[in-house]
Amino acid sequence: MRTVKLLIDGQLVDGHKNTDVINPATGKMFMQIPLASENQALEAIAAAKRAFPAWAATKIEDRQAMLSKLADRLQENAEEFARVLVKEQGKPLAEAAAEVLYTEAFMRYFAAYDAGVETIQDDDDLQVEVYRKPLGVVVGIAPWNLPLLIGANKLGPALVTGNTVVLKPAPTTSATSLMLGELAKDIFPAGVINIIADENDLGAILSSHPDVAKVSFTGSTVTGRKVAGTAASSLKRLTLELGGNDAGIVLDDVDIGKIAERIFAGAFMNCGQVCIALKRLYVHESQYDEMCDTLATIANNAIVGDGLDNGVQIGPLQNIIQYKKAQKYLEAGARDGKIIAGGDVLNRQGYFVQPTIVRDIDDSSPLVSEEQFAPILPIIKYSDLDEVISRANDSEYGLGGSVWSSNVARAKRVATQISSGTVWINHHLHFSPHIPFSGAKQSGMGVEFSREGISEFTQCSVISVSK
Repeated sequence: MRTVKLLIDGQLVDGHKNTDVINPATGKMFMQIPLASENQALEAIAAAKRAFPAWAATKIEDRQAMLSKLADRLQENAEEFARVLVKEQGKPLAEAAAEVLYTEAFMRYFAAYDAGVETIQDDDDLQVEVYRKPLGVVVGIAPWNLPLLIGANKLGPALVTGNTVVLKPAPTTSATSLMLGELAKDIFPAGVINIIADENDLGAILSSHPDVAKVSFTGSTVTGRKVAGTAASSLKRLTLELGGNDAGIVLDDVDIGKIAERIFAGAFMNCGQVCIALKRLYVHESQYDEMCDTLATIANNAIVGDGLDNGVQIGPLQNIIQYKKAQKYLEAGARDGKIIAGGDVLNRQGYFVQPTIVRDIDDSSPLVSEEQFAPILPIIKYSDLDEVISRANDSEYGLGGSVWSSNVARAKRVATQISSGTVWINHHLHFSPHIPFSGAKQSGMGVEFSREGISEFTQCSVISVSK
């Protein structure tokens, strides 16, 4: 059985106890991970604090080289990471391999970052320069849906800008993050990277600690509010990437045959467990029946199963809690609309839900108004474009959204009226390290990725010289 350890102060160590990691495709344990005690969490923060001055003073070229080397090591071990990721998270092997590849690519993007010194004025009166300085100890808290990628997307920007890190992955998906710690141990100085696992009992300790300068959290809006509350005592810097209820608006000029597969992929990737997945689809009444029938056919033909089996397109939900939530949304779909594909759990071991399409439903149903985070897509009919834009925006969330049309100029006019951090046209769910990613309203605060996102791991410092 594969074993992993915590990384604290440059050493791979046991926790105060072990816990089982459940394979969501079987509902059974496939390995154990160590859990950090409260004292070990405090040791990780102390180690990061001790390591910070020397790491901040390290040449940017050396920090870049070490981060690149970590990407190299991940590439060398990509197959093992992907297979363990399938077992701990549930996604099909192709999606797991893609997550490992994305993780490597994001690391390489971050490793190339160098803010340098920006001169914003240099004339007869003044020379004004902007410096970017590291903040100190950064705590990264990652979720269970894309555990390796999102965790690395907190490590990379923090490290390259000269911060030290304590990373805490989600309790149900800590294995691959701890494996990353094994690779990092012999690359980075002691204390620069610390990776610990818990039972959802250490987050508040980390985010409230006075020696922590910044918290980067990805997860639910409810938990994000708690993180913000615990961080407020010392006015920590915060980046919060939270929930979403992304609306897709299909205009009345589309070729459904060309876009239906893309819509399905945007809604059902990772079994619908993506914060920026398409979660409610508005279709004009003139094409409503055709869209419903087409998506139902795709859903009925999708292959559901263990992510390690050949040909599987949709795996299980990641954990038993989410599985039970999904069943409540299935009940809401049956009660408030008409299920035309799926509609039930699979009669087998593991946390499997049939890909489900629900039609003849309206915005009052919790399946539409809430973030279901499951392989269930409600399709809602509309007739007036201005009205449907208002309905799409009538949500506490504002992470992403999409507009579908054969006329890009028309789609752009609609997209500019959508209240979300990202709006895609004729696709959904795309992200990349050079593109800023942020949420509006209750979907978060701050920016991730791109130079703009990396700069949030720094203190802006201005030097103004009078001539």
